[in-house]
Amino acid sequence: MTSNALFDNTETAFQLKSDSELERAYFLFKMISKEPLVKIGSAVTKFALNLNLPVEGLIRSTVFDHFCGGVNESDCMPSVDRLFDVGVASVLDFSVEGKETEAQFDATADKVIELTKFAKNKEAMPFSVFKPSGFGKFKVWQKITENQELTDEENDQWKKIEIRYERVVKEAHAAGISLLIDAEESWMQDAADELCERMMEKYNKEAPIVFNTLQCYRWDRLEYLKKIHQRAKAKGFKLGFKIVRGAYMEKENERALENGYKTPICVSKKATDDNFNEVMKYIMDNLEDIELFIGTHNESSTYIAMDMMEEDGISRSDSRVWFGQLYGMSDHITFNLGEEGYNVAKYIPFGPVKDVMPYLIRRAEENTSVAGQTSRELTLLKKEKARRKL
Repeated sequence: MTSNALFDNTETAFQLKSDSELERAYFLFKMISKEPLVKIGSAVTKFALNLNLPVEGLIRSTVFDHFCGGVNESDCMPSVDRLFDVGVASVLDFSVEGKETEAQFDATADKVIELTKFAKNKEAMPFSVFKPSGFGKFKVWQKITENQELTDEENDQWKKIEIRYERVVKEAHAAGISLLIDAEESWMQDAADELCERMMEKYNKEAPIVFNTLQCYRWDRLEYLKKIHQRAKAKGFKLGFKIVRGAYMEKENERALENGYKTPICVSKKATDDNFNEVMKYIMDNLEDIELFIGTHNESSTYIAMDMMEEDGISRSDSRVWFGQLYGMSDHITFNLGEEGYNVAKYIPFGPVKDVMPYLIRRAEENTSVAGQTSRELTLLKKEKARRKL
């Protein structure tokens, strides 16, 4: 059994943070812990950026620099190198959301290809990542998921989505870089799953290049996993999955209530945790067919994963199992895993300040709603500040 005190080691957790960065982190999590402040701050920030008020410097020196690697990939490289020095890989995530034009979708696909080529000869960057709605209008994904007929224009848009998607997958396949594809709202996800499976069938013959994401707050994901596993075995291709709890819970529940259908979300936090751990166990038991990226800030699930690996004789450095956390969060999990020899990566968002703000605001709101997590961050930061004073 893994010692359940591993993640209390703050010296390892915050080894890359200077005293002033530690103070900034403490200040930010203190702010995030107050829900009214987050709501007001988000509104004021959106307002100031829309009016082109000179707030970018302030945003950069606080929330942006804590949660993001920079405005472009070369900005991120000092962080990537520092992380790799202590055994932590990086996943550069171009976190620009909410684009709506075909030219913007093309630019996003080009950016992911550029990042994949950029990562090709860098051991520190074994993954590339994208969000399906970054490649085409959400409405088109939704209409396909809901089996609605597309207009001629939408058919054309869908063909372009398929082209962008395959261009990126082809590039990842050529570069030998695994591609983590994010999951989104349930009312567009079937279309995303189907397209992802087509790419897996074509490009995951030897090894899983294409990884889909399972949001385990959805009660149907274990069943989906078992079915796609059967199809993959029958057709002779490998699977890769990133597993997360999920990021759209309030939205999902509200929409289900409004439209009178059963919510896709598990009935409770415990049911979600159990589902996450069951999905993780199923993949661990089938590593010859499925590779696993465990995207979690949950200490308990991380300890369970470590125990599973130990019980099944899976080496800590087995390339089929990865752990991942977001940059600026859960350093006590990331750096202690790295220190112990596990494969672990930080997701590093980057992009122009104004374009990345929707992502940052979403993160702040998520942190506010997961109160236990923010207070855990604060406790650990306080502990490290005291340790350094001594």
